[in-house]
Order: sequence, then structure tokens, then C-alpha cells
Amino acid sequence: MAKVNDVQVIQKDTGEKIQWEQDGQRLSFDDEALTVKVPKYQGDEARTLDVCRDRTGDLMLGVQPSGRYVAQIEIPAAEYDEVTTGEGEEATTTRTRKELDMAAVKLILWSVE
Repeated sequence: MAKVNDVQVIQKDTGEKIQWEQDGQRLSFDDEALTVKVPKYQGDEARTLDVCRDRTGDLMLGVQPSGRYVAQIEIPAAEYDEVTTGEGEEATTTRTRKELDMAAVKLILWSVE
């Protein structure tokens, strides 16, 4: 099994931030009130997940008009290894998706105050 690197953490403003932790390729917020398996959301294009607290205080993915941002997760586009076998018209190329390197993921934290 490959070593899992830590995410890049960026604090956007001053003030208290949401409690979070990384367990391998999962990010958990507010004592596991919301857990995100990051590779599940990786696609062929870069993606940003918004983590918000709704008006009742519950955490959710996505934006709600009366909600408040607490974090964003920036996930880079998937990368592939390509291997070509054969020659000429017989050549075939196989693409294999690389495992997500968590060091390429950015966790942006916003003040919860």
C-alpha cells in the first residue's frame, strides 16, 4: 500500500476553524459529523467540494442560501498511466488511473465564527 500524504491546508481568514482530521484518503469534520472519501469525488477535471453548516448547525456538502462556508476541498483532476502494446494497426493503449496523491488536495478552512 502506498504512503498517504497529508493534504495542503490553507486558512482563508482569521478566527476559529472547524475541527477536522485526515484518516488516509478520508477527511472528517466536526468529530465525524461529516466524512468525505476524497477519491470518490475525483474525476477527469479538477473539482471543488463546498463544506457548509446549514442554518440548524448541521454540516453538509454543497451550498445552501442560509448556510455558512466552513471549508472547501480542492481535488485535482485524475492522472493516468498509458501503456501501448503492439505496433502499427495492432497497437493498443491501456490507460490506468493513478491513485490520488492527497498531497495534491487542498483543504481551505474558513472561520466558523
